Amino acid sequence: MFTETDTQMNMSQAHSSSTTIRSKSLNLDKAIAKAQQHLLNLQKPDGYWLFELEADCTIPSEYIMMMHYLGDIDEALQAKIANYLRRNQSADGSYPLFTGGEGDLSCSVKVYYALKMVGDDINAPHMAKLRDYILSQGGAAKANVFTRIALAIFEQLPWRGVPYIPVEIMLFPKWFPFHLDKVSYWSRTVMVPLFILCTLKAKAKNPHNVDVLELFVIHPDKEKHYFPERTFLNKCFLALDKIGLATRPLIPDSMHKRAIEKAKAWIIERLNGEDGLGAIFPAMVNAYEALLLLGVPADDPHVVTAKKAIDKLLVIKEDEAYCQPCLSPVWDTALTVLALQEADKIGNRPVLTCAYDWLKANQLSDEPGDWRVFRPDLAGGGWPFQFANPHYPDVDDTAVVAFAMAESGIEGLDESIHRATRWIVGMQASNGGYGAFDPDNTYYYLNEIPFADHGALLDPPTVDVSVRCAMLMARVAKDHDEYLPALKHTIEYVRSEQEENGSWFGRWGTNYIYGTWSVLLGLEQTDIPKTDPLYAKAANWLKSVQNTDGGWGESNKSYYEEDLSNHYTVSTAFQTAWAVIALCVAGEAHSPEAKAGVDYLLRKQQADGVWNDPSYTAPGFPKVFYLKYHGYDKFFPLWALARYRNELAKK
Repeated sequence: MFTETDTQMNMSQAHSSSTTIRSKSLNLDKAIAKAQQHLLNLQKPDGYWLFELEADCTIPSEYIMMMHYLGDIDEALQAKIANYLRRNQSADGSYPLFTGGEGDLSCSVKVYYALKMVGDDINAPHMAKLRDYILSQGGAAKANVFTRIALAIFEQLPWRGVPYIPVEIMLFPKWFPFHLDKVSYWSRTVMVPLFILCTLKAKAKNPHNVDVLELFVIHPDKEKHYFPERTFLNKCFLALDKIGLATRPLIPDSMHKRAIEKAKAWIIERLNGEDGLGAIFPAMVNAYEALLLLGVPADDPHVVTAKKAIDKLLVIKEDEAYCQPCLSPVWDTALTVLALQEADKIGNRPVLTCAYDWLKANQLSDEPGDWRVFRPDLAGGGWPFQFANPHYPDVDDTAVVAFAMAESGIEGLDESIHRATRWIVGMQASNGGYGAFDPDNTYYYLNEIPFADHGALLDPPTVDVSVRCAMLMARVAKDHDEYLPALKHTIEYVRSEQEENGSWFGRWGTNYIYGTWSVLLGLEQTDIPKTDPLYAKAANWLKSVQNTDGGWGESNKSYYEEDLSNHYTVSTAFQTAWAVIALCVAGEAHSPEAKAGVDYLLRKQQADGVWNDPSYTAPGFPKVFYLKYHGYDKFFPLWALARYRNELAKK
């Protein structure tokens, strides 16, 4: 029998437990409110959000090299960029592609050259360590194709050290094994101006005559191994490269001039105003330099605008500066509104309406676009990643924006939603998946050409993009069954891509944590029941890689090695948020793992309401180019905390 004392003790414990629950709930609500307010304060007057997009030190170095190529040097700006470069050097003297990564030879060569251009003493400790690293990797001759092209333009190595990419490629018929339509959007926008620069053998002004011969193990004129043979197919392409170079004098002048004019017209058609060719830095710089090389006057509107587009990418602070690879307002805005809708869909309606008005105004319609080569009869309806990029709407962005609109419940968005969804359906690849910009861009043999040593020439379907398309189609198909056949095909593709351990590979985010979050979030909109084993397998895998601090973290090293056991170490707020959301989707909101993840986020939140993760959050191209989205540690944790709170409130 219970005594009066026992009863009082039980009541006291129940009261204590209730107080603890209320206290934790209060802390959660406060954290959500603080994070939400910070995001609301960052909205631009036009309705969008825009966060910095940072890459490795290659692009800031290339900006300095561009100034020395032109002989137009802003001393104050290059000094600030140099400060940024010095600050990001690794302890071994090298420059990695992402935080905590191994040194990268090509990036390191460009940084060294840029710092020497600025005036750094080559005997200074940081330069000596950097040079020692470069030489230990075989020297500058072993750098990638893009770096060797830059060195050839600055007369640091002979043109035989770069692939043969004649401008006459512009005249190849569509049936030819290599054609611009067979490579990704980012490849063609970079390559076409490079055709001009390489064919005409562009020569940098290099006003201070800066050289880097000390970075070569063998003098560049005597180097015989600029093109290591990788595979049989690669050897065949190398042989064709030599044949092409040998027969170069046989090309008629008329054909050469026609190819030059076609390349020039191609560039001008896609210059894209102050957002630049392809709206990506490498293409924009190449286009700017190519136009000048062709004799277009510096005061020509096309040239002036091309330079403005490049300079819009600069992030200039008090003591340092860097150049972004591109701008990301549509992506930032789409993910921010999803987080705000999870936090308070009704209370945030005025803010959300303003954001959707901006997005509606930037939706593409029937503008010319390279994607139309394969889908000529498909009506437009996508969004770009950047402010403007009409030739290259982004499938991923389009799916996320249209889904957010459908979830918002705001009136007046149906027309935009359905235009976008029909465009998405039309961009489906034959295997049911989706690439980022083109359908069926899977000419894998082209990755063996000498120019493609970076391995990022193509835009094949990926599961993360595909599942967000499924997420949109499933959400809209609840009222319109016209999308069901395409949806079924995509689900089959996504299901087939699940790894044995239950995770999914992440192409555009790091990596398996991101891929698994993407898939579960997307499949939640479909009619696949939560009892399906794919949910349990994914949730169990996420639990298995949780860190002891309650968070989740994954290094970009997981793109390099099959053994992932050493790559789930340092927790980050955004990756923890992905895992928490994924667990909530899988019906695991009440699990101790989800709670521990939320506790981690609450502990790591800063006084201003957001989080601060130094990690690079996504690959531009795995093993080649990585990005840090400065918004990821602001909207994803808010989204996770709000989703967790909302799940707990259901029971």
